[in-house]
Amino acid sequence: MDISSTAGAERIDRRRSPAGSLAADLAERSAVSWGAVAAGAAAAASLSLILLILGVGLGLSSVSPWAREGANAATIGLSTILWLSLTQVLASAMGGYLAGRLRARWTEAPADEVYFRDTAHGFLAWAVASLATAALLGSVIASILGGGVQAGASMAATGTASAAVAGSAGGAQGPAPMGYFVDALFRPVAANAEQAASASAVSAQAQASDKDRTEVGRIFMNVSRAQPLPAEDIRHIGQLVAQRTGLSQQDAEKRVNDVYTRVQAKLNDAEVAVREAADKARKASAYSALWLFVSLLVGAFVASLAATFGGRLRDA
Repeated sequence: MDISSTAGAERIDRRRSPAGSLAADLAERSAVSWGAVAAGAAAAASLSLILLILGVGLGLSSVSPWAREGANAATIGLSTILWLSLTQVLASAMGGYLAGRLRARWTEAPADEVYFRDTAHGFLAWAVASLATAALLGSVIASILGGGVQAGASMAATGTASAAVAGSAGGAQGPAPMGYFVDALFRPVAANAEQAASASAVSAQAQASDKDRTEVGRIFMNVSRAQPLPAEDIRHIGQLVAQRTGLSQQDAEKRVNDVYTRVQAKLNDAEVAVREAADKARKASAYSALWLFVSLLVGAFVASLAATFGGRLRDA
């Protein structure tokens, strides 16, 4: 007998046999019910969005711009972590349960295989929901991760505080802090009425000379905060101050030293404030990323567990 005719007869007999048809269907059927996975993922993503919006509303209602009113930063941070964890647990549980309850029934698969497939369905539903949520809230996640990078860059930049405090140091008459110190440096001192009259004339002359003020601002900012003002700069600025205020050269140089000391203290305080703010932002970004990882990990576990529970109810 021809081999090809024998194989054709066997295929015909298998098609006519109900057992052969069932075996062929089971072999061709995929072990993953993607419809159930998509349904569970959609439910999980929707519930996450609803709970996140609710959390934002509750968080905004608990803060206040007024002092001694509303929750403090530590309370807000802790409540945010707890709410995100609760959101991940509830949404993952719903998505996993639906994925396990709505999947196809595997009557011929062993119990261990059914348990594994239910777990896989829950995990896949969680994964698809997480990707969908990340796509919708990508800007928020990017701001959390980018905040830590920017904070580290701010801490590494030693000149940031100087630039922030100096502001427009070239324009000494502006509202920048350096402009205030330059104004204090050229402020005339009048001991009596006669000196007051001459001081007002000197002051009018000083107001017309912005070149000297700009030069003093550049000299102050050119020197490192860890170094004293050079003697030739003190002498030169003292001459300008003596001409504009009527002080003696010695008194003018003393004023220059005093004002420069105040400038250094101001810049150091500003740098410390910037570094502290950057360090706080770095820690907040690091804690947020770590807790987000923990909550996602818990969500994956809860989704897989809920899927096994839903699968058992489906087969009951």
